[in-house]
Amino acid sequence: MYRTHNCGELKLRDKGKEVKLSGWVHKSRDLGGMTFIDLRDRYGKTQLVFNMETDSVLCSKARKLGREYVVRVKGIVEERSNKNPKMSTGDIEIIVTGLDILNRSELPPFTLEEETDGGDELRMKYRYLDLRREPVKQNILHRHRFAQEVRKYLDGQGFLEIETPVLIKSTPEGARDFVVPSREHPGDFYALPQSPQTFKQLLMVSGFDKYFQVVKCFRDEDLRADRQPEFTQVDCEMSFVEQDDVLVTFEGLAKHLFTTLKGIDMKESFLRLPYERAMAEYGTDKPDLRFGMKIRELSPIVKGKGFNVFDNADYTGGIVAPGCASFSRKELDKLTDFVRKPQVGAKGLVYVKCNEDGTFKSSVDKFFGQDDLKQWADEMSAGKGDLLLILAGEMAGTLSALSELRLEMGNRLDLRDPEKFSALWVVDFPLLEWDEDAGRYFAMHHPFTSPRDEDLELLEKDPGRVRANAYDLVINGVEIGGGSIRIHDAAIQERMFRALGFSDEEARSQFGFLLDAFKYGAPPHGGVAFGFDRWVSVFAGSETIRDFIAFPKNNAGRDVMINSPSTISEEQLKELGLQIIKHNQS
Repeated sequence: MYRTHNCGELKLRDKGKEVKLSGWVHKSRDLGGMTFIDLRDRYGKTQLVFNMETDSVLCSKARKLGREYVVRVKGIVEERSNKNPKMSTGDIEIIVTGLDILNRSELPPFTLEEETDGGDELRMKYRYLDLRREPVKQNILHRHRFAQEVRKYLDGQGFLEIETPVLIKSTPEGARDFVVPSREHPGDFYALPQSPQTFKQLLMVSGFDKYFQVVKCFRDEDLRADRQPEFTQVDCEMSFVEQDDVLVTFEGLAKHLFTTLKGIDMKESFLRLPYERAMAEYGTDKPDLRFGMKIRELSPIVKGKGFNVFDNADYTGGIVAPGCASFSRKELDKLTDFVRKPQVGAKGLVYVKCNEDGTFKSSVDKFFGQDDLKQWADEMSAGKGDLLLILAGEMAGTLSALSELRLEMGNRLDLRDPEKFSALWVVDFPLLEWDEDAGRYFAMHHPFTSPRDEDLELLEKDPGRVRANAYDLVINGVEIGGGSIRIHDAAIQERMFRALGFSDEEARSQFGFLLDAFKYGAPPHGGVAFGFDRWVSVFAGSETIRDFIAFPKNNAGRDVMINSPSTISEEQLKELGLQIIKHNQS
């Protein structure tokens, strides 16, 4: 027997028991005639005691153990004289009577402590060692508990977990596909699914009225903190539902997770915020509502004073930073540098200080008097001691820059507490968005999203004004997931394909199987897909999903541990009918 207990299990109630433990040597301390070793496994640590006076041979053997050696010990549980409240087993220790070395270890390339000296790339190369570290292990355990609670809730709501194919057909919408060559069909390729969208709709046609799966999805796109080439979705679909049915069901899932995983009881219904209002007030379709600072438009009241920046701008707007009128010139210069960053995109920043004496000081005093600045402050509901931060330019870009500025001020003023949560639904998205380069409309979500019934007549006359029967769940400024009521009528689906620029032949070639299925009694249906990795990381207060994936890719999309992606042999290429064309890198 390798163990009678794990290393996080023994308590004072076990005093006097003879036990066996197995695990890794976490730390060793030699103190004269005594040697103390912390033995670690997945469940915790237990202190082992070796006494030179009572067993010099055993103690000498223990002193030769290196870090991360795998050992088995037997001994007697005793009460510790110097208890450690930071350990779950801190009230006891094991007086060791037997020691077996199960496997030796080389010195790890970085310290396996909570605060390690290993850099990202080094820890990614030795990810199996990094996973032994307590914070990384806790992230994986958190992910496991999250998945179990998702399944528990959905099973309780009558959903069936059904797997869908991983080798599917490539489609032109969305991000780039990862493709897989077919040996048996030379020149033909499978694609890895960006989502199981069409399959879950086919399951609704099949009569499985409540479906879900926790499923791997793949997108060949540029990486960032909350994006990996392979990621996990909680994918769900329901039949005979309207939008409200879907939102109530999955708001219930969110509240269940808040209660069971965070101990937060969210009694009130989530805000449902129309897309247009979200963009106007927050500059983004995923607003962080943990703090205020709504965007206010100033365009009508700032023009005509000879200040060309405002006079020539398509849009002028700003935010109020509460209590920040005391900002120094240096601090304001840093904010100006921030908005000029390429990822923010503004050309400059106008500020107005609302002084405690009721006067105003601004960076545009040459053009605007005290009455003008007071009018701005009144329009933005600013008070004494507040700071107005104003941007101008093209409307979409300026709103986006104001959104980034708002989040930056939220960070600087410590208003984005990771242990505080604000959840909402963003609804009424545009169905389509115009792409100037391609010269056509693209689906904002996907081609199977249903238009709002009252906007259906605009689909051919004015496609840009059609609203989608779509919704996103946003928590703390992060898009957790989204979905829609789907098109279930073949005629409307064909109209949608035409609005997207598909010929009838192209639509049938890509999606003929779905159009055919709709001919056999497709029910009204809708659903949602949640970014599982994102949701897990938001609950843990982290901005990166990589920390919650056992074996993630690095920022270049590589697995440096197994050296993937990698070349394949000429024999494999020949078997697949493929030839590598090397591009000129100059």
